[in-house]
Amino acid sequence: MVPADVRLRARLDPGTPLILLETKNGIVLLTRDQARVRIATDLAEADLVGGLLAGRRTDAAAEDLA
Repeated sequence: MVPADVRLRARLDPGTPLILLETKNGIVLLTRDQARVRIATDLAEADLVGGLLAGRRTDAAAEDLA
């Protein structure tokens, strides 16, 4: 349960669904809209293609050694 004064400051209506996110810095409660923005930001900052290519290069190198 979120205390009434916190709900007022966060402009949350009673019963607003919240998402609990566990991070290395602690627990964060987000509304669905806040979670969408956070996920979009995290994905925009992530180098997904670079990570995929690095993994494929590692796999190819391992196959060459086999």
